[in-house]
Amino acid sequence: MTPILNHFSLRDHPFALTPNPHLFFPSEHPQAMLAGLEFALMRGDGLLKITGAIGSGKTLLCRLLLDRLEALAVNTAYLNAPVTDPKYLPLIVAREFGVEPSDHCEPYRDLREFLLREFAHGRRNVLVIDEAQALGAQGLELVRLLSNLETETHKLLQIVLFGQKELDGLLARHDMRQVAQRITFSFSTRPLPRDQVAAYVRYRLQRCAEGYHGPDLFSPAAVKLLTAASRGWPRPINILADKALIAAYGAGGKRVERAHIRAAIGDTRHLPLPVPFLDRLIWRRNSA
Repeated sequence: MTPILNHFSLRDHPFALTPNPHLFFPSEHPQAMLAGLEFALMRGDGLLKITGAIGSGKTLLCRLLLDRLEALAVNTAYLNAPVTDPKYLPLIVAREFGVEPSDHCEPYRDLREFLLREFAHGRRNVLVIDEAQALGAQGLELVRLLSNLETETHKLLQIVLFGQKELDGLLARHDMRQVAQRITFSFSTRPLPRDQVAAYVRYRLQRCAEGYHGPDLFSPAAVKLLTAASRGWPRPINILADKALIAAYGAGGKRVERAHIRAAIGDTRHLPLPVPFLDRLIWRRNSA
């Protein structure tokens, strides 16, 4: 255990950037997205999409979905785009399902046979693609072809796309309309509401602490500035809170104060100190 963890009676780093399902804060909107995804997949929908800003928690949602599908005994394949060459996407997907196609130039036949066998045994097959915007137009067209693997009544392969806002821009193009029209379920991530940032910080501390049961480690003034500077997005909250803990530790303090958040903001060039009026406008837009 590092000295900083000992100093604050923590078992682990509460604001580490690696997506960790153990630290998932179960706020209303992410819970609704997960429930909606699970419902749509169990209903048999073929192509689904989750988009959001950088640092909005998409990858953590992706991992939580994979955990849920595993608990439901669903066959899953996971792909973190981009791939080296989009034309190899069907071959990569087949291999992710454990299928080694007999003809690497034409992997659809062996993949379809595998999916048919699994379907005959009552098992669903789900492909989850993270950072899907990196596939580009060619890769998304191949995703459409993969979504065509079906029987007369059921999809053999269900696909969930997680991507940044650029994915929405790609799918809005006229030449991408055939892909966009196949998406039956679409959600976008949102920032945490202002009144939940303190609860988010407290929750992560409690998950990583020895006997921590309150919000006292971060002062109300510190949380207020953290809320304004991050605008409710999870990754900026984590970056600033982690740096503020280091600043407080370096000063020998047992509590994170507003000055420590200001120091963290100053050390994070892409997060200037908030302008209250502008901040309110941006927050309302992101939360809409």
